[in-house]
Amino acid sequence: MSKKTGGGIALTLVYPQVVTGADLLRGIIKLDRLAPLLQRRGATSVAIVNSKLYGIRSFYNVMKKYGVRPVIGLSIYVEVSETEAVLLYIYAKDDQGYRNLLKMSSAVAVRDAETLPLHWLKAYSAGCVIICSVTDTSWSGFYDKEVFQRVVTSCGGAAVALGISRAGGVKHPDEENMEAIAEAIHIPIVAVHESRFLNKDDAFAYEVADAIRTGYKLNDPARPEHNQQAAYVPEESELVEWFMDRPQWLENMSDLLMSCDVSLPASQSLMPVFPVPVGETVTSLLEKNSVAGLQRRLGTVEGTYVERLRYEITIISSMGFADYFLIVEDFMRYAKDNHILTGPGRGSSAGSLVAFALGITDVDPIKYGLIFERFLNPDRVTMPDIDIDFADNRRAEVIDYVAQKYGKTHVAQIITFGTLSARSVARNVARVFDFTNEEMAFLSKEIPARHAGTLEEAVGQSKALRDWLEIDPVRSKWLKAAATIEGLPRNASTHAAGVILSPVPLVEIVPLQGGGDEIYLTQWPMGDVEAQGLLKMDFLGLRNLTLLDRIRSMIQYDKRIRLDFEAIPLDDEKTFNLFRAGDMTGIFQFESEGMREALRLIQPTTFEDLFAINALYRPGPMDNIPLYSRRKNGKEQVTYLHPQLESVLKETHGVIIYQEQIMQIAVRIAGFSMGEADLLRRSISKKNRDTLQEGRARFTQGAMKNGFPESAAVAVYDLIVKFADYGFPKSHAVAYSLISYRLGYLKANEPAYFYAALLSSTTGNNEKTMELLRESKARGIQVFPPSVKHSQYMYTVENGAIRMGLGAIKGVTPVFFGVLKEARKSGGNWKTLFEMAEGLGVEAFTEKTINPLVKAGALDEFGQSRTVLLASIKGAISHLLFGGEASPKYTPAESQERMEALESEKEVLGFYLSDHPATEMKEVLGGGFNAISTLSTVKEREQVKIAGLVTDIKRIRTKKGEAMAFVTLQDETGDISCTFFPRQYAVSANQLVEMTWIQLEGTVERHRGKPQILVQQAKNK
Repeated sequence: MSKKTGGGIALTLVYPQVVTGADLLRGIIKLDRLAPLLQRRGATSVAIVNSKLYGIRSFYNVMKKYGVRPVIGLSIYVEVSETEAVLLYIYAKDDQGYRNLLKMSSAVAVRDAETLPLHWLKAYSAGCVIICSVTDTSWSGFYDKEVFQRVVTSCGGAAVALGISRAGGVKHPDEENMEAIAEAIHIPIVAVHESRFLNKDDAFAYEVADAIRTGYKLNDPARPEHNQQAAYVPEESELVEWFMDRPQWLENMSDLLMSCDVSLPASQSLMPVFPVPVGETVTSLLEKNSVAGLQRRLGTVEGTYVERLRYEITIISSMGFADYFLIVEDFMRYAKDNHILTGPGRGSSAGSLVAFALGITDVDPIKYGLIFERFLNPDRVTMPDIDIDFADNRRAEVIDYVAQKYGKTHVAQIITFGTLSARSVARNVARVFDFTNEEMAFLSKEIPARHAGTLEEAVGQSKALRDWLEIDPVRSKWLKAAATIEGLPRNASTHAAGVILSPVPLVEIVPLQGGGDEIYLTQWPMGDVEAQGLLKMDFLGLRNLTLLDRIRSMIQYDKRIRLDFEAIPLDDEKTFNLFRAGDMTGIFQFESEGMREALRLIQPTTFEDLFAINALYRPGPMDNIPLYSRRKNGKEQVTYLHPQLESVLKETHGVIIYQEQIMQIAVRIAGFSMGEADLLRRSISKKNRDTLQEGRARFTQGAMKNGFPESAAVAVYDLIVKFADYGFPKSHAVAYSLISYRLGYLKANEPAYFYAALLSSTTGNNEKTMELLRESKARGIQVFPPSVKHSQYMYTVENGAIRMGLGAIKGVTPVFFGVLKEARKSGGNWKTLFEMAEGLGVEAFTEKTINPLVKAGALDEFGQSRTVLLASIKGAISHLLFGGEASPKYTPAESQERMEALESEKEVLGFYLSDHPATEMKEVLGGGFNAISTLSTVKEREQVKIAGLVTDIKRIRTKKGEAMAFVTLQDETGDISCTFFPRQYAVSANQLVEMTWIQLEGTVERHRGKPQILVQQAKNK
């Protein structure tokens, strides 16, 4: 939009300095509000000037959509002395300038100071426009010609201007001096105005956001003065009024911004290059390695395998992905050579025979009927996606290997942003408002973590929250500020898996910043990185692989046998007995009660049953679990809509379970190619009406050409449409079920090692630890207490029993254990507390370190009571410091009650180890109590009597407003949920206190297969 100003100059409305909400609370402007506002005002152009190149792709795309010309800029602080830096706005004028912005932003973001040395500026300035924002406070004290001349000279050949702001119409007191300097060094002056929030009334919300970012409370007298009241997006009339006497400055700014003409680079395939030996090509090397790998796995390679391998290599090479497979093969080989456990496969890549041959996956796709086109489809050219699981404690080693091999400038992890969700923004804003702990707790209760809606929706759903808001006007102010900044990114972190690898230095394509472990981090999130065409690989850390690896390492250490997971038989009867019983504690993907019920119902007898159950147990498909069970177990005849479907659906008893089955039906009945079948599968799953009709016509015509009646063709198509949402990738189900089966095999065949490793992984989770200890004891596996002479830091296996690790004791650190371990090497067969003190030395043997060991029972083998040992610690320290008698004596102490000793154990372990107080309580009360662990075998509605410790109480109100409660009761065998309906709760409420003893009578009922008690009578012991 152009018009005449008071000075008679045509003005083009532009907004030259916008800091968006992508800049981690340095601005709070949301693009979905900014773009329509600028469109309504007739703005021609707008420039983003965030402190990093965060959010520029979204900014560019949204502004283009609304017809406003986007300009990519950056706010940079350039060092003009050893301790001070001044603000520059730098814009990309052309494509070279854009590439230099990437480098400049990266250069700043990888430095601790996040400033740019002045002499670096020249190297990055070509193709840029640079504005010295001299009215910014950073320029105070530098208003002299010499400094300006140095900065301008350092800008190289870039267009340079001096920027003067009159935010809110306020002139800078040194404006005349600035004009004189600009004239003396022959650079133009432009009008600048930095916008950090949208409207005037958003100023307070921005102040709140800034307080969250900087960690201050609003009432903190040390909080820096806030002087950004005018940092909104002004009307054109305001800009004209502010610069009424200098309209040419506005014109200069418009001209400068309009001179910037940059389009974000189009997506391009940036496949990295694998270094091949002289005389080889990537295709020849891929074929050579694949054939050799398949021979290692299978022995002889012939027939179907040769054809499939040749076909896959042809497709992979024609799509330009040979380098990618060789790269993945290489780092997988590194992992295996260094004993880093990798997963058997994940997702659709398990459908590739080449991946199996190269050791990328452990799943034979021909054996399990997996389809390559589900992974790579020549009719649908997209980047391949090979996701790899690693033991989570060693994943970083593999990423570091890739960075070292291809160069750290070619490898980066991907950034991810944590946003201010409804709950998060409520709590963050409440904190800067300095709300009380009670108010914070109230907000957490009324806006639970699972709340997925907006803050406004949370208020609408909670009358308590609305009533709370009405009490104090400050709370309404809190809500308005919170709602304004809700949804903005709050902090940056590293994506859990994503790593990118580039054929050229990454800084030429994507801005970078410092990351962890000396690996760069992209400034763009995953979607933006992939949109640029960069290859993303997922290096995923999987805790269950770490568990498998720990079990194998323990067995190898004790038995000198290294377990080969691939050699584990897939028909082990002990293992299937475990699955059929639903005994799934610690078994990946099968632990939930619903999954256990499915296993008990289906009674799996083959590995195929396991991955079928894995695929079935999810919303939608799980409706077919009873049908699958009846047909598998011969209780219902298997029928097929058409005889041709039998060859596809026989393995799943006539039930469509897998996406691959939908593809096979399209191939066998309608004559589709596998590539076409994959496209059909994808289009059906999108449920677009036009796509469904188009697919129906094509499928029907193809089936009729193959001799099918039209009615049969339509019926089969309707069947696959019905099951399209239910279909799960078979390749993923097979691969992940291998992990589950291997864990099940170890649990069935090496239970002590399984439980020891699992207990080590659950240290700190007291409830889970107790469950595992009970289970292992029920299996006849003895659990030895912690011992200063025998325990390692983690749980271990000792003569077929589990020895508790010292790391389970609160206050025992890895550093202390390291000292203890070294002391044990040089004569650690201590017989007294005093010998142990001498072995550890005065620095390690302190009350703080020894007290918890005594309470946990780790010094019981010295043959003294725990009270005597506790009383003797000071004497042992004194003996260490000052010497004295050759044979120091223990300090006498009163004997300890059994309950007191157990409570001390619980204090340092988080649970009862030697015994459970419920055992003694039941002895006092007399017999007749049901053990909680046996209630799973009790019939529905049967009367039972239990006693134990109240560990949790959840009080609620019914729809009628009546009070009731759900209580968790624990005895020495387990936990159970007990329901107190309103009538029983009314008479029992006073007896329900956490961590007190109670006995209950009631009836058993089952919820999702788990027993619970409907309480009829309750009394304290």
